[in-house]
Amino acid sequence: MPAAPRRTGRRTYGLLATAAGLATMAALTAALPADAHGDGNGSRHGRYQDVQLLSFNDLHGNLEPPAGSSGRVTERQADGTSKTVDAGGVEYLATHLRRARAGHPYSITAAGGDMVGASPLLSGLFHDEPTVEALNKLDLDVTSVGNHEFDEGARELGRLQNGGCHPTDGCYTGKRFRGADFPYLAANVLDDRTGKPILKPYWVWKKKDVRIGFIGVTLKGTPGIVSADGVKGLTFKDEAETINKYAKVLQRQGVRSIVALIHEGGYPASGDYNYDCDSPGAGSGLSGPIVDIARNVTPAVDALVTGHTHQAYVCTVPDPSGRPRMVTSAASFGRLYTDTTLTYDRRTGDIVRTAVKSANHVVTRDVPRAADMTDLISRWNTLAAPIGNRPIGYISADVDNTGTESPMGDLIADAQLAHGRELDPRTSLALMNPGGVRAGLTYAAKGGEGDGVVTYAEGFTVQPFANTVNLQDFTGAQLIQVLKEQVSGVNEAAPKILQPSAGLTYTLDLTKSGADRVVTDSIRLNGAPVDPAATYRVATNSFLAGGGDGFPTLGQGTGDLVGSDDLTALAHYLTANSSAGSPLAPPKADRITVVR
Repeated sequence: MPAAPRRTGRRTYGLLATAAGLATMAALTAALPADAHGDGNGSRHGRYQDVQLLSFNDLHGNLEPPAGSSGRVTERQADGTSKTVDAGGVEYLATHLRRARAGHPYSITAAGGDMVGASPLLSGLFHDEPTVEALNKLDLDVTSVGNHEFDEGARELGRLQNGGCHPTDGCYTGKRFRGADFPYLAANVLDDRTGKPILKPYWVWKKKDVRIGFIGVTLKGTPGIVSADGVKGLTFKDEAETINKYAKVLQRQGVRSIVALIHEGGYPASGDYNYDCDSPGAGSGLSGPIVDIARNVTPAVDALVTGHTHQAYVCTVPDPSGRPRMVTSAASFGRLYTDTTLTYDRRTGDIVRTAVKSANHVVTRDVPRAADMTDLISRWNTLAAPIGNRPIGYISADVDNTGTESPMGDLIADAQLAHGRELDPRTSLALMNPGGVRAGLTYAAKGGEGDGVVTYAEGFTVQPFANTVNLQDFTGAQLIQVLKEQVSGVNEAAPKILQPSAGLTYTLDLTKSGADRVVTDSIRLNGAPVDPAATYRVATNSFLAGGGDGFPTLGQGTGDLVGSDDLTALAHYLTANSSAGSPLAPPKADRITVVR
């Protein structure tokens, strides 16, 4: 495996086909001899060497500071209250990471996937080349793939790794895109033709006599949350089984210190980034898929860097032997980074697990901007401005993307219903998956467009996937089943509540379990009960129309008709229903009555 990178050159990887805002400090404490550590410069007179691991996840191409709630974190105060802190922006992330590395000659920077995909226009318009360029400048050493790395398929992921101009859009800057200077790891993503990983499964960082291996995986459920074209010809294997397999490979190579980069995550008991996840007891402050994964990953792995859920946590979860092990996540969009100290034992070649400590830090915006990142953003903004600055509508207040039912989700559903009725006047309703709503709209001007003006770039940030609006016929019984699939089947443990268009109402009773949480007798369309025997024309995006997000019934519709892409539908709706003198008010998000 390649050694740690020398920052002066390119690396190629094969594809087959004071930082402000100190957060949670968790430590597995045990005293080491006072004279045990080296001098920090690799001297062999010390047995132990501290290695700094800086990590983040789910950047999603957010080079500029994210707007609204997407650009804030909540911080728990000493009196038990919480306050919000503005955070994020790659200009500030670069400054924070560079300051954090100062005085740490043994420092690694790693990421937990979804560096690209579902990106704002500044990056997404250029197939995320700007983000890869920024990550190179951040001196990222290694990352796992995430599900969004497959939004445009394995071939495009290979181009981001190895470089080359886009096969359709060509070269944007007159120069060949150089690709990533860091390896993407995809140990559990296999090419169906060869049965082998499509990218490197692991990578070893080396400095003098210190070696640490990294294994990268994404969630095995990726095919259910990515368009079928993006994962065609690929198989996604179990996360823990794959990590355990390659941990043995690394051990046979003499690598005893191992970190897993896992694009799957959990949910802490508090949304405050500095919540003490271990205060109720080791592992009890965290729930979700990562807990089971952590409990099944071999004790040979010393720490888990995770992602996907966009949550912030620094927790310990017992490994299969019952020993606590660090599990971290740095929220999303570059708002946080995690600083973990791994104490390397030169005698054993392993990490002293009981000496691991970790903390999340806020990427505050009160530090100088990194000049190279400012230049990068300016260059790409110059190319994007003619498209991104175009006004597409007007709003009277923030349209938030928060809650079980969000105003932004309702607005998108209304736009898709309107577009559906343009295609076919029989269209009855629209449903929007919550994961496809990537941001809200903010009333305050982001640039020089003026307060309340919605630009194309802002709309792109909300809906960056280029799904089409699809119409299908369903019986009333099927429609009722779709609503029940929100809280049953694969969605029972973590419900996915579809955002409804105006006219569709029902009660969601969270005191019940499974499908019973959707109260059948409460389902109404324009005030009338849904007739199980009647036929309803339903608008969804193409992802849902294929049964994505755990809605198999949505893949069984008939009479398919494909319309424009979803962003076009949103832009047309805003343009038709708002003006400077009569801006659009945010939907009230009162279509679903939630009982808790």
